[in-house]
Amino acid sequence: MSETYDFLFKFLVIGSAGTGKSCLLHQFIENKFKQDSNHTIGVEFGSKVVNVGGKTVKLQIWDTAGQERFRSVTRSYYRGAAGALLVYDITSRETYNALTNWLTDARTLASPNIVIILCGNKKDLDADREVTFLEASRFAQENELMFLETSALTGENVEEAFLKCARTILNKIESGELDPERMGSGIQYGDASLRQPRGPQTQTKQPCSC
Repeated sequence: MSETYDFLFKFLVIGSAGTGKSCLLHQFIENKFKQDSNHTIGVEFGSKVVNVGGKTVKLQIWDTAGQERFRSVTRSYYRGAAGALLVYDITSRETYNALTNWLTDARTLASPNIVIILCGNKKDLDADREVTFLEASRFAQENELMFLETSALTGENVEEAFLKCARTILNKIESGELDPERMGSGIQYGDASLRQPRGPQTQTKQPCSC
């Protein structure tokens, strides 16, 4: 049976290698911690249907490799993304320092309007923290990002990060700031009845049952 949903959003999970991006995705989709996580080679994919503000939204999530040697491969997946989780490791100053580069890539290659939430992962390792909550919060504010600290191990704030991002995209659609009909918006209508009649450029026509 095919899934029914109101919207489909394309999401990215980006950030340096070893920050726990694949574990975040796995925790969100499977509701459990991924024990044997190796570095992602290229790109991994997952999807989940969630309820956001009374609408059913399918999230298509691309988990990109953080290692520099895969950068050219992963960059091609940025195109047409509506939302992104930008992940760093709170116990690694190095991953935090790299955030500006990742952010530039996302806004240049995906879309200037991409909705991004900054995730300080590994909140369960608070004793080994190298980046304070306040410092990251300030970075998020300066760069107009939402911000949460997450733990892929315990699941804390993992679902909330994805939902918060999706909620913001939905609000922007409702306010007219984002147009799902625009090419490369990273948003598609799932339910044909939601599609606004826009003249000849509407893509797929539903077969008529009359």
